[in-house]
Amino acid sequence: MTKKPLIINTGRKRKLPTSNGMKVLITGKNTVTRILSTVRRAQRKSAGVEAVVRTIIAKVRRDGDKALLELTRKYDGATLKSLRVSKDEIEQAYKNESQDVVRALKRAKRNIEKFHSKSLVRKEPAIETEKGVSVWREFRPIERVGLYIPGGKAAYPSTVLMLGVPAQVAGCREVILCVPPNARGEVPSAVLVAADLCGISQIYKVGGAQAIAGMAYGTKTIPKVSKIFGPGNQYVTTAKLLVYGEADIDMPAGPSEVLVFADASANPAWVAADLLSQLEHGEDSQAILVTLSKPFAEKVSRKIDTQLADLTRKAIIQQSLKKSFAIVTDSFDTAISFINGYAPEHLELVLKDEAKALAAVNNAGSIFLGPYASEPLGDYATGANHTLPTSGYAKKFSALSVESFGKKIQVQKVSKQGIRNLRSTVETLAEREGLDAHKNAVSIRFTPLEAEYQRPTAGNAKKLSNAGGPRSVRASNGV
Repeated sequence: MTKKPLIINTGRKRKLPTSNGMKVLITGKNTVTRILSTVRRAQRKSAGVEAVVRTIIAKVRRDGDKALLELTRKYDGATLKSLRVSKDEIEQAYKNESQDVVRALKRAKRNIEKFHSKSLVRKEPAIETEKGVSVWREFRPIERVGLYIPGGKAAYPSTVLMLGVPAQVAGCREVILCVPPNARGEVPSAVLVAADLCGISQIYKVGGAQAIAGMAYGTKTIPKVSKIFGPGNQYVTTAKLLVYGEADIDMPAGPSEVLVFADASANPAWVAADLLSQLEHGEDSQAILVTLSKPFAEKVSRKIDTQLADLTRKAIIQQSLKKSFAIVTDSFDTAISFINGYAPEHLELVLKDEAKALAAVNNAGSIFLGPYASEPLGDYATGANHTLPTSGYAKKFSALSVESFGKKIQVQKVSKQGIRNLRSTVETLAEREGLDAHKNAVSIRFTPLEAEYQRPTAGNAKKLSNAGGPRSVRASNGV
């Protein structure tokens, strides 16, 4: 018989688990900050992670491919002759996967491509800031990017699509993909099929922090990239943060997390299922339920117990449940305050007034509206990207997008009238800042002799040629 979950008031500093390990916390006066601290403390990375990662990065920088082969043998149990996946392995992958899986990957790819293609603006409309002064931005792809696909406890062909499709849409010339092999030195066939569908052929059998280091610094086999993308465990995320500067990174995308904000109108079985869906990623995943109803929190907890018994990754979920919480708040505003403070990777809003909640949420990676917007739909096939900021980084990072695979270059076009209009402003400010050369760069264009030195046009080319060059032409006025 399932025990009734224990409801804990954090004001008394007692934290006792429910029967499934998920703790239930009730907000009291001025306790949101304390609850946030409790929740984040449960998610804190293990001691010593950074030291281990620094050692791995140093080894890869020093020994290159040799280090990658040694570390793959140490952490993945695979003794490799070559780091690169062969064409034969990619061809065999199609034979290993069912037509149903290939069709599903193609359909998911189509939706992801549709969404990301429509969201990219390659050239923005020009803005006339002054008469004769136009400013706009143009998109340019990053030439060489590195994609990290996690492995270990599961295969993630969906992540290949979420990274590979935007890179393809952006127009990146070279895409490098790293994925950890199993002990037999094999990469999941679905991952290889997904990579091939995205036109990626440079695939390497290396994972963890060593893969991040290999792409950031380059080795004899793995090219150095300009930017690294993809989620991973604590070691991968730490490595991305440590190599930032040598290579750009998309975001800190670490252990998965989901927060469901639901009221009593929601189906507790559906909410429980959505919470469990993220907890099966790994022991360090976290699920949060926020509700104003204590009875509803209890119902969800019981449904978690019921559903957990039949899940194949039960052992993993039992560990991640210990890091998970149900938060019973005293008001809508308190709930929103907690949500924005937590800044979840995935946020489900299952409420009668979901529009009100959506308008109030400022910090979240990806939002799912309504009872049918189950989070796994976004993981695979809605077209939205599932590579998202975690651990509170949604306060300052956005979801991965096609724009992440490029940069916006500013372009300014100034006419004669435009420089006349701006002359006084620029000369005054440059003089105030003591930058004479800045001032002179504008003033010189109004000096009669220097103003004559301009590109020959059809009307004055003959005149300039006869005079021995543009500087010999005399004029009475400058610009």
